[in-house]
Amino acid sequence: MRLPRASAVPVVLAMTCAWGLATPGHAQSGRDEPYRPQIHYTPERNWMNDPNGLVWYQGEYHLFYQYNPKAATWGNMSWGHAVSRDLLHWRELGVALPATEDEHIFSGSVVVDEHDTSGFGEPGRPAMVAVYTSAHPRTGIQAQSLAYSLDAGRTWTKYAGNPVLDLGSTEFRDPKVFWYGEGRYWVMAVALPTARKIAFYRSGDLKRWEKLSEFGPANATDGIWEVPDLFELPVDGDPRRKKWVLVVNLNPGSVAGGSGTQYFVGDFDGVTFTADDVVTGDEPPPGHVFADFEGQDHGGWTVDNDPDLAPGPFGDAPVRGTVPGQQEVTGYLGSGLVNSFVGHDAPQGRMVSPRFTISEPYIDFLVGGGRHPHRDGTGDGRPPAGDVLADFEGPTFGTGWTATGDFAAAVPHRGGTGRVGEQVVDTFFGSGTSGDPLTGTITSPEFTLARDHVNFLIAGGSTPDTAVRLLVDGKAVRTASGSADGLLNWTGWDVAELRGRRARIEIFDQATGGWGHLLVDHVVLSDAAAPPRSYETAVNLVVDGKVVRTATGQDSERLDWTSWDVREFAGKQAEIHVNDFNPDSWGHISVDHIVFSDRPAASRLRRYAWADYGKDFYAGASWNDVPGGRRIWIGWMNNWRYGERIPTAPWRSAQSLPRELALATIDGQPRLVQRPVQTIANLRGAPAFTLRDLRVEPGTTPLPDRARGTVLEITAEFDPGTARRLGLVVRGGEAGEGTLIGYDAATASLFVDRTGSGDTGFDADFPGVQSGPLRRQGRWVTFTAYVDRSSVEVFGDRGQTVITDQIFPSPGSDGLGLFADGGTATLRSLTVRPLRSVWR
Repeated sequence: MRLPRASAVPVVLAMTCAWGLATPGHAQSGRDEPYRPQIHYTPERNWMNDPNGLVWYQGEYHLFYQYNPKAATWGNMSWGHAVSRDLLHWRELGVALPATEDEHIFSGSVVVDEHDTSGFGEPGRPAMVAVYTSAHPRTGIQAQSLAYSLDAGRTWTKYAGNPVLDLGSTEFRDPKVFWYGEGRYWVMAVALPTARKIAFYRSGDLKRWEKLSEFGPANATDGIWEVPDLFELPVDGDPRRKKWVLVVNLNPGSVAGGSGTQYFVGDFDGVTFTADDVVTGDEPPPGHVFADFEGQDHGGWTVDNDPDLAPGPFGDAPVRGTVPGQQEVTGYLGSGLVNSFVGHDAPQGRMVSPRFTISEPYIDFLVGGGRHPHRDGTGDGRPPAGDVLADFEGPTFGTGWTATGDFAAAVPHRGGTGRVGEQVVDTFFGSGTSGDPLTGTITSPEFTLARDHVNFLIAGGSTPDTAVRLLVDGKAVRTASGSADGLLNWTGWDVAELRGRRARIEIFDQATGGWGHLLVDHVVLSDAAAPPRSYETAVNLVVDGKVVRTATGQDSERLDWTSWDVREFAGKQAEIHVNDFNPDSWGHISVDHIVFSDRPAASRLRRYAWADYGKDFYAGASWNDVPGGRRIWIGWMNNWRYGERIPTAPWRSAQSLPRELALATIDGQPRLVQRPVQTIANLRGAPAFTLRDLRVEPGTTPLPDRARGTVLEITAEFDPGTARRLGLVVRGGEAGEGTLIGYDAATASLFVDRTGSGDTGFDADFPGVQSGPLRRQGRWVTFTAYVDRSSVEVFGDRGQTVITDQIFPSPGSDGLGLFADGGTATLRSLTVRPLRSVWR
């Protein structure tokens, strides 16, 4: 939606006091690039992921983190280090524990050994001890090791007796260590990732460890378990009633897709953790069963199997459970289901249901398999009509093509999924050798831009160092990269403004890490843009020939419930299409038990306890030794599905706002609640914008210029009234750009919709809507949102539901508005405060 710079409603303005406390002296200046967060920690340069070693010591909060000192993608894992006195203004200290040729430094924790149990300390100088995972590149072994510091974390010495805990395993990492006062020993919680277990150990000196117990698998297990944390909190603030919280980070398989943070509430007796909230049972919703796939054939569905790879992908009848060669399929009902793994991932095809009339408000079904979403505007992959500049089908790249570096004597490569013909350019293969470290260029002869579009197939690396570039007068005027996969797909450039100019195509590969190569094929000059090929594994609802609802699996063989709200299509004719158009990894889909119902099915994932319902909160970890016994944590504000492709430079990734944790009774159960640390109030600026008691009509209502901003704290309270959805538009701008933060009355959920938030095209999994359950306080829905240049963090009703999402809007998109869909809502109150940068 476009938010003009003119007031559309009467408003009440309010002034607040001037700036709060002065910026601490150790804050750093600069860091003002586009998308650079202004209230979140980011390193000055390069890649960052999991927070590590969180500890308070001598007035400083220490933040260590997984860091690549050499590049803005994952690799060379080391510990970066920053310190703060208020958890907001950070001083970056550089690399604390660097990677070596023999040892990469994976995640872990830091303790202050006040009693010198380790013997590393000196009189009056207790040691800070890092317990971290040593990852050995040559063997793949992961083991737990120690390093210690006697100067408040500025320099570190590795223990000569490392490793201190070694199972000989390649999947054993991320130790969280704390002092268990009741037993007077150290406790370590450490992940057995592929077993979906957390192991507990004890030690008297941090050097010798004895196994206590294991927890898991339980609840969300569709991905690996990583980065555990274990701590105790009072329930509802009552120190006489305490419970333990076990945090287990999961990748992939989270509630929002990809990586996320689940938790369990229970008891820990110093030996064993026992959870109170392990979910069991899975009942189907009531309603009319449209298809259960229990018969001897597909029951009237039209099946289009791959003619070249028969009988796949769907076969000639429903599958009875797991297909040979497949991981175990679970979560289906009865004995039969649709499972397009027949013939494994390579075959492609479609199943189409009989036509039906939409008569119930919800369509519920079980779905599993690959997570390859439907995209509107896709085609069948055939090349567009036009002039073929290069097809790479000969013994060389073509007449006039030149190559440099490792590609000086390279030739086209035979292969490439999605290619036209038999050969492609593949910079994984150079002059008699192969691998991602190869670098160089492959450049076309000069040609005339005689049409409006340049189209080509591309796959491989997603960074600017792996790119196809259009050169005019020797300068790159257009660029395109892959999506960090091996599936060639159409992309290209609109060059109408350059028509008639002379140009060259340059295949540019200067990357040496993972996905440090490109595949390119079939360069065509044409009059129209080539639609990308659909690689979806999706279940689609088709009404009037259009896909109006869609769902996928979660890269998991466990089927889970999905529900479509179809009330707006009542009485219309429809079909359900089950599409498998993906020949690559997780290139299959499973479907079972389609039910027309008067209520939405509850997905298994949504019955688990999640710390954050957004896509961008992972590796949540808490500080040891915070004064006053407070429990404060932080998370990596990114997602492994697209983390290396977000459009930031020269850094990549941020940490979330630090949040204080508590347990509150919600629906009869203790649940984790969160709020940003109180020091964020010191960032508030003046003046503030306030608004009260406003009727919100259907549509979008822009707010005045005084409410605009790119770094804001917004508190809102609504009565949903008759509206189906309602809330705020933040970072609104031209051409419909904006991020929606709101409440869905039909599902009683808080949501963030970033489908129109700005740059979303760098990964098909990035745009979408994230939501979590939110109960009302009487008639009212309340939430507080923290908007930064490239993120939103929303805390619903005092932090019972939290959603963290990255966004990448245009720099000028700073509008704020209200919206309502399907009826009228009432804004009870709105307060907007600008927040000043922590870097200035």
